[in-house]
Amino acid sequence: MRVPVTLSTSLCVVLLVFAGVVTCSPVERNPRRRSQSKSLCAQLIQPSGYPCSEHSVQTKDGYVLALQRVSAHTGGDIKAIPGPPILLQHGLFQGGDTWFVNSKEQSLGFILADHGFDVWVGNVRGTHWSHGHISFSEKDKEFWDWSWQELALYDLAEMITYVYSITNSKIFYVGHSQGTIMALAAFTHPYIVEMVEAAALLCPISYLGRVSSQFVLRMVNLHLDQVLLAMGVHQLNFRSDIGVQLLDSVCDGHMDCSNLLSAITGKNCCFNESRVDFYLEYEPHPSSSKNLNHLFQMIRKGTFAKYDYGWWGNLKQYGRHQPPAFDLRRIPKSLPLWMGYGGNDALADLKDVKQTLKELQSEPELLYLDHYGHIDFILSVTAREEVYNNLIGFFRSSGMFST
Repeated sequence: MRVPVTLSTSLCVVLLVFAGVVTCSPVERNPRRRSQSKSLCAQLIQPSGYPCSEHSVQTKDGYVLALQRVSAHTGGDIKAIPGPPILLQHGLFQGGDTWFVNSKEQSLGFILADHGFDVWVGNVRGTHWSHGHISFSEKDKEFWDWSWQELALYDLAEMITYVYSITNSKIFYVGHSQGTIMALAAFTHPYIVEMVEAAALLCPISYLGRVSSQFVLRMVNLHLDQVLLAMGVHQLNFRSDIGVQLLDSVCDGHMDCSNLLSAITGKNCCFNESRVDFYLEYEPHPSSSKNLNHLFQMIRKGTFAKYDYGWWGNLKQYGRHQPPAFDLRRIPKSLPLWMGYGGNDALADLKDVKQTLKELQSEPELLYLDHYGHIDFILSVTAREEVYNNLIGFFRSSGMFST
């Protein structure tokens, strides 16, 4: 039996791991799908009345990434922004648009600009807003040969370096979900963390061994990540028929997918369902099958480590039989950290978060909301009052902010 048509859609699969969209309509035929030929600034940020400029950065392995720079809608020159730079990093199957698709009053990107921050928006390789590769086409399997490991050590490293060099200032950092995995891995490298003043992590993830999401666990047990790689499916684009087929195979006769959102992310208290059609105009973004495979390796093993290529592959890649772990104790105690997490999050499980906290040298400032789920931290109708005011207060306590 197939899932109902309102659920049998590629976009629903976006919620597999760390996604932030709740919708289930046939998006590949959505006539309102935003044009990929226009920039994020032109499509979403400038029409909302905010000055925005586009920037590009090239990674060491040849990917060309897009960054957007946003300031408050005061009519002033973007180069004269008084506030400190802050980099926003989206989660899996998302792009920089995720920080602006809620209402202007509730979208963190707009809120930070209104508070005087010099807002920079990251877009990792493979997303619609980034610009490809200097050698490979998106049709080449080599283009998709990466996981969050490369996103952390290449994409995030280059984006931080670029913002640091342009602004001549240490930066603040905000990541959600996969954006926190990238940050925690990157911050174990001194040359990266030296450019960061402080970091806020929404739904922080380094360990995934205690994920309770029914839907994700079923996919892990079915080894669907390995099946995709064996089939030669290197790009995970959930606007294709493969996403629908994947959803059907997980749900069909085995679990109740009538409430797919709760089955995947846990119960979200305050998701803004009135804007679902608008979210669909921008998301989901593609990722790689290898990335999903790496995340599922973490769930199976309970480790926070580099990609596992197998016994011989690891020996060739790392000079050892097991992939090296990312040692959270290498993140300097001097780096101020803030973490927001929720009691209903089935992806960033409380026990996994506590394991992360136990291994860190520092004691991060914590915001725990018992009623919040994984999506609430970026798309809640109450996030400004319950999350962002606290987050902004953390950054303002830094000596970088003169007001």
